[in-house]
Amino acid sequence: MILYLHGFNSSPQSHKALVLGRYLGQRSLASRYSCPALPPLAGDAIRSVEKLLGGKSGVCFVGSSLGGYYATYLAEKHGGRAVLINPAIDPHVGLRAYLGPQKNLHTGEPYILTEAHLLDWEKLYVRTITPSRYLLLVETGDEVLDYRRAVERFAGAEQCVVPGGDHSLQSFEEHLPRIVEFARATPL
Repeated sequence: MILYLHGFNSSPQSHKALVLGRYLGQRSLASRYSCPALPPLAGDAIRSVEKLLGGKSGVCFVGSSLGGYYATYLAEKHGGRAVLINPAIDPHVGLRAYLGPQKNLHTGEPYILTEAHLLDWEKLYVRTITPSRYLLLVETGDEVLDYRRAVERFAGAEQCVVPGGDHSLQSFEEHLPRIVEFARATPL
């Protein structure tokens, strides 16, 4: 199963979620793909993903930005693998600047980002990771997150550092075969 976890203020309608879904569908793998809408509060997001998992093993999480943060937590907790796309490292710190009114980019749903959100994200921080669980995909031109922090945090993991690009990972489509190959690898 490949479970795509979208980023902050995004949704299953994000470009990468749709592209990955189409790619898997063209390879008769659509039944093994899911991309849930993640609520703004981290605890709620994790509970919704864990409910979807229903105890399944052999899951590969594909997480973009904040979804990469969630994917790290879930891969360590449930023993899965994760493809991390320009992942957030510490959203409880980095998203502090966004406290206040927010709106989902795809659904238009408004909410207020509060200290409670930051505390919820902080609870999910994994101090020690298992590098062999991860494939890190970053672009050096990421204007939102410093790619070097991800490279350092996931030292020892399989990494692909692409010069240029941006936070959306412009080279995403080029990595689709590698993502599927990584997801199909024997679970840890």
